[in-house]
Formats: sequence, C-alpha cells, structure tokens
Amino acid sequence: MVDDGMVRVRGARVHNLRGVAVAVPRGAVVAFTGVSGSGKSSLAFGTLFAEAQHRYLESVSPYARRLLRQVEAPQVDSVTGMPPAVALEQRRSVPSSRSSVGTISTMSNLLRMLLSRCGSYPPGASRLDSDAFSPNTPAGACPECHGQGVLHRVTEASLVPDPSLSIREGAVASWPGAWQGKNLRDILGTMGHDLDRPWRELPAADREWILFTDEQPVVTVHPEREPGRIQRPYQGKYSSARRLVLKAFSESRSEAARAKAAGFLEQAPCPLCGGRRLRPEALAVTFAGLPITELAGLPADRLAEVLRPFTADEGPAGLITADLTDRLAALRRLGLGYLSLDRAAPTLSTGELQRLRLATQLRSGLFGVVYVLDEPSAGLHPADTEALREVLAELRAAGNSVFVVEHDMTVVGGADWLVDVGPGAGAGGGRVLYSGPVDGLRAVQDSATRRFLFDPPAPPASRGRTPSGVLRLRGVTRHNLRGVDVDVPLGVLTAVTGVSGAGKSTLLGAAAEAAADDPSVGRVVTVDQTPLGRTPRSNLATYTGLLDTVRKLFAGTDEARRRGYGAGRFSFNVASGRCPTCEGAGAIEVELLFLPTAWNPCPDCHGSRYNPQTLEITYRDATIADVLARTVDEAAPFLADVPAAARVLTVLQQVGLGYLRLGQPAPELSGGEAQRVKLAAELHHARRHHTLYLLDEPTTGLHPADSEVLTAQLHRLVDAGATVLLAEHHLPLVASADHLIDLGPAGGTAGGRVLATGTPATVAATPGSPTAPYLAAHLGTD
Repeated sequence: MVDDGMVRVRGARVHNLRGVAVAVPRGAVVAFTGVSGSGKSSLAFGTLFAEAQHRYLESVSPYARRLLRQVEAPQVDSVTGMPPAVALEQRRSVPSSRSSVGTISTMSNLLRMLLSRCGSYPPGASRLDSDAFSPNTPAGACPECHGQGVLHRVTEASLVPDPSLSIREGAVASWPGAWQGKNLRDILGTMGHDLDRPWRELPAADREWILFTDEQPVVTVHPEREPGRIQRPYQGKYSSARRLVLKAFSESRSEAARAKAAGFLEQAPCPLCGGRRLRPEALAVTFAGLPITELAGLPADRLAEVLRPFTADEGPAGLITADLTDRLAALRRLGLGYLSLDRAAPTLSTGELQRLRLATQLRSGLFGVVYVLDEPSAGLHPADTEALREVLAELRAAGNSVFVVEHDMTVVGGADWLVDVGPGAGAGGGRVLYSGPVDGLRAVQDSATRRFLFDPPAPPASRGRTPSGVLRLRGVTRHNLRGVDVDVPLGVLTAVTGVSGAGKSTLLGAAAEAAADDPSVGRVVTVDQTPLGRTPRSNLATYTGLLDTVRKLFAGTDEARRRGYGAGRFSFNVASGRCPTCEGAGAIEVELLFLPTAWNPCPDCHGSRYNPQTLEITYRDATIADVLARTVDEAAPFLADVPAAARVLTVLQQVGLGYLRLGQPAPELSGGEAQRVKLAAELHHARRHHTLYLLDEPTTGLHPADSEVLTAQLHRLVDAGATVLLAEHHLPLVASADHLIDLGPAGGTAGGRVLATGTPATVAATPGSPTAPYLAAHLGTD
C-alpha cells in the first residue's frame, strides 16, 4: 500500500463514535473541535493515541508490558499511517508531593549538575556528586527531616484538644472510632486507669504514658456487657496515641485516613536545614552567590537573568547554563515564566502541568511522532495564546504531527487541518461533520464550531446592575499579592482578569476569607475543579442527590414492597443490595508495586454495582443499574414526571452536562466537568440570596457554545440575588461581567497589583494592561 501521508481511521466505535471514518494528514497541526461530549477526545485520545500505544505495547516483551500503563485496544476496524504517539493530557491524577516544576521539566537535574561541577565550595570542602543536591536522595536529604523540610510531631494539645473530657467521653480525639477506640478504652480500664475522671485531673505520668509510651502491653480484656450481645474475654494490645497517629500518617494507603491523622500533627520547620530539605554540606555550595535552594526558588524568568551572564563561559558552566536558559525560555513562551523550579507539582493546575510537559518536549529532539494534546490553551491568557501557536508550529517544523483537542478559536484558526465532531454531545454527537482545511468549515451548517470561528457573536450588552453593597479587601498580602486594597461589589457578577500567575486565584481565596467575617454575606460557596471523589463510589447521581430520589422510586414499586426492600436496598454502599465482590464500587482496586492504583471492572457484576436480587426489581422496565447507565439527556424524559429528579436533570443540562452518565464515576470527570456538577448542585439550591459564589476559570474545557450556556446560568444566579466572583480568561464571559478587577502586569513577583477596576469598557481602555487590548478588540472599541 502506497503511503499518502495520511492517518486513516475506519469504523471507530469508542464511546459515542458511530463507526467513524476519517483521514487526517501527518506533519500538520490538526485541531479536533466540537461541543463538550461530542466525541472529539474519543477520536483523538481514545482511538488514535490508544491505537498507537497499543501497537507499541504489543511490540515489547510481556514482562516489560506488565510494568507499563495498560491502554486497551480501541474499538476500531483499522487505523493506518499512524506513527508513534506522545499524549500530553490534562491528567486528573495528582503528582507526588515530592514532584516539582524542576523534576517534571528535568531542569532540577541540570541545576544540581551545575552546583556539583561549577559551584563555589567552602575552603577545604570536598566536591559533591549531583545527588547530594537533591532532597529526594539519601545523599542529599537532611538527616533530621529526611528531606521533607518540616518535622511532624504530636503533642498533648494536638491529641487531646478538650482536656475537660474523660477518656470515656472521648478525650483522646485521635483514637480510631468504633470498635478500635472502644478496645483501647477497655484496655486502659483493665490496666486500672480512671476512665471517667476529666483528662486534666489525671496524673501527669499517666497522661504521658497513655499518649506517648513506646510499650505495647498485652492484657486480657473483659469487655463491658452490652444488651443483646455476648462478648467474651480477649487479648488486647495497647498502642499509644502517638504511635497510632504516626503510623496512620506514614503508612496508610487511604487518603482520608492520612488527612485525619495529619489533623493531630503539629508541623514545624526542621531546625537543622531550616526547611530547605538538604544537608548542610550541600547548602554551603553556591553559584552566582546563591545556594541551590535559592536558585530553585526564583521565578523562571528571574533565574534566567541570573544564569545568562555565564552562558558565554567556556567549559561546563557555559554549557549547562546555556541549556538551562533555553529551557527556561520555553517556559516563558508558554506563559509559565512566573513558576519557580521548586514549585510543588500538586499546586499546579492541569493546564499548567500540560504546558510544562509541552515545554519539556520542545527540547526532546523527537522526530516523526504524533503529539496528542488536550486543550493546551486551558488557563492561558489571550496574550500567551500566540506563543502557544508558535510552539505547536515548531513541533510540526521539527518533523512531527500535532493533534490538538481544542476550544480556543485562535488556536483552531491557526491549525493546518480541522476535524469537527458533533453536532451535539453524547448520543447527539459522535459523527465527523467535517475534515479538511480550516476554511472549509464555513459551509458546514450543522457545526456548532462554525459560528464561533467565522462569525463570532456580538459582545453582550451590559446589564447595568447596581451593587447591593461592597466586600472590602484591605492589605491583602499572600503569595504575590502585597498589601492589595480592592472592593468587590455585591449582588453583581465580577470577573478577575490577568495573565497566568497574576494572582487571580489568590485574590479569590482572600475574598472567601473576608466574606466569612462580613455580615452582608450570608454564605460562601467555592465552586472549584477539585474532584468530586477519588473512588468509583462517588458519581454524578450521588453528588447531586439524584440517587436518593431514584432509590425511593424503586423502593416504592410493588415487587420491592412485597419483598420488604427499602430505599437502602438500592444503595451500592449498603451490603444488602450491593455486589459482594466489588462491594458496590463496580470495579476492583488493583494495588501494583511501584505503580499507581488501578481499577478493573468487577468480574461478577460487570460494573452494575448491585447483586442479582436487587437487579430483579424494575421501574418502568429498567433496573436501577440501567437508570445509572443512562446519560442525563436520556434520563430526563424517563424521569420527567418526577419533580425532584427533573429539577436536577434540567439544571445539569443547562450547564452543558447532558452527555454524562448518571453513574459516571467521579475519577473519570475532568476538572471542568466536576466544577459544573458542583455548580448544578448549587443552581437548584433554594437559598441563593446573600450567597457569594467563587469560581476559578469555570469555562475551562468548554466549547464556546457550552460557555454561552454556562454564562447564562451564572447570570441567573446573580438575578436570583447572589454574588458571583470568578477568575477568567474567556473574553465573552469577561465582557458580560458587571465589574472587572484586572491584575498584573505579569505573573509571579512581577504581578500581584491591581491595574484597573470598573466596567469591561473601562478596563479595555487602561494603558499598560495585558488584558486591555484583547478586551477592546472583543468589544470593538480598539
């Protein structure tokens, strides 16, 4: 077969794709567009990337294959002409707390090498290996805090917050609940300790032993009799409160258990390293007069300035600093110049993480591969979007193909080829409406993308709302905000604008704290992009309360009543109704050595979550598993005559989530989807008056058509008496706001100032604001 330079897909049936056939060119920037849930990611990631990965895994040994992240073979008849692929997704997994901007970008390795080979050492000091400059290695980690920078310790006050309580009343708050706590109490009673005397009245020696002893005595416990229970004597082993807390914090695989244990720990900077995590010998070595910790703590832009004078040196210092400054320049181009190398990875947004990986790929030198990117413009200010387009073009010029799932029309308009999927979401999508040069989409009337690409809607007229009051922020000093004074009007929609890292999210956090103490704000609701839950037990139906309504419907059927099944029977968290194999999760947790936890479909219930007896009950010929398998759009007519369910489903449709399944596990939702689920839960909340809603970039992951719908819902909240304060880059939403707070002028230490406040037109006319020219162009006032 002659290679015509095209990647061809035939019969793709991943998720909602309906036997899709499409051809796209290699060596080009190809944009995949369509409304949220249309199937564009199923085509780009679920089909093209998955097929490339599957072929690669088939080529390696079975042993090596077990160690790699498994990608299922996609449901597709054939994919031809597909080179090896690299996926840069907006991953939902949280990176390790020891991971940082420097480790992800590999610049930490270069910085350590620079200090090792070219650093200034104290007189008589031995030269150190590069590992000695890493807190994640035995050679470099501070021996006191093991490279953590902090010491965790327990005190009597942290373990016993209320010393007026007795042991029986729960004075030792850190003890486990249920039987384990009762066991510890019974052991102490058996040993002769007074269980009913207030804690503060117990002898100091007894209090010290109960909380901190290293002993683990075993005693014969005679439990107190409880009505209706036969309890025999047993051998109980005592462990101190300190031992239990530290063990849970360091060894538990449960995030909830670790978080609970952390609540009983006091944290203090390590006295040996002062929180810098390294051995004293490494901290004594400097380059450009700074130790590695201070170099890594500089914003990328500032670090480049410090290193640039050394790039002309001959020898190792010149080579290493030249490489570092080139990599730092890539961060700057992608709008990440405000990040420091020591910035912890878990504090980065998904958009920042993806662009960081993209900047790293620019230096990889790979040739002939396909890069599959998941909305790389997410979280980018319009001023940075042009640089992103240049980066994509560079990857193409280096001999690669770039497939981009994208909603930003500026990026889409600059692509070489466009694949538009739709026309709607879920069952209403799944078709390729167009595949070809960008301009050809003009003729495709069914495309939701066409209007925004070629005939963008006119900016909305100002609603002219009058604020009902003011939330005053005074002297805000945190992160890069330094003594900021600004007023947030109440009863209107306010957008906080500025480049990435300008301080928008920080200002939202300060507003939340100020509102908590302001009597004019009755309630503060933060609608963020954190996951709804981290296991398959949490899903769309449970979070919105819809499952409670559905369970009552099934419990009210004649057959359920005849069998004595109550609403609890239809909860997958109750033993009587759930599948015993997966305990209602629908999947089995697989612990893999050195790899993240994986979930595989349950072999018995095949994901239905329920046992066979529960699934024998039907409502309108559907089991409860059938209902949870339906999308919001499919469930809406099915439950239209059930008011409590119809209200929830209508609001979910209004925020553009009609394509999600009711039982869709929370870990499968993107950050933007999770945020809109939370917003939907609030939209059908009865109490909105005097409520302050805080949203951080709510249009992330949304097609412009979906953003229009979301914008209307946000204004509905304001019309109902609420205040909406949001950080946002999406110009149509920004232009529709009643009030703007523009921060900048740059990110990191070069930002954090209020450049302008007022109406969109006022801010658009502000000299020196990076936002102003783009807003002016959108408003037609430039």
